[in-house]
Amino acid sequence: MNRALQWKLIAGFLLVFVAGGITGAFVGGLYARHHFLELHRPEQIGARMRDSLRAELNLTPEQVAKISPIIDNIDSQLRDIRRDTGRRVHQVMAEAHRQMAANLTDEQRQKLRQIEERHRRWRHHHFHESDDEMPSATP
Repeated sequence: MNRALQWKLIAGFLLVFVAGGITGAFVGGLYARHHFLELHRPEQIGARMRDSLRAELNLTPEQVAKISPIIDNIDSQLRDIRRDTGRRVHQVMAEAHRQMAANLTDEQRQKLRQIEERHRRWRHHHFHESDDEMPSATP
């Protein structure tokens, strides 16, 4: 085997290795996105719980109908807990921003307001909150 053929084989193996790594990263990223983002959507907790119990406990349609109000109640309570927790987190952050603003220059306070506005738009987009539910933290 001559030298040129050896280098071609090495380059070919490296190319296949790199292509496999890129493919694995792409497929792994899609799987992670599906698994961590799609499966953990809070608005689907009740439906996932119902489906899981139906499959794992081999529930009859009558049993599913009887436990559905219980699952709906759990879903509602968990939604309330998430909303209340989100509000508490926002209140803590708003108070921290108010305290920080006292130590910032006018330009820095303006940038802090821009950060808050960006977060407000993000929350509104993801959680459909109205602006009057979450007031601005900086004066």
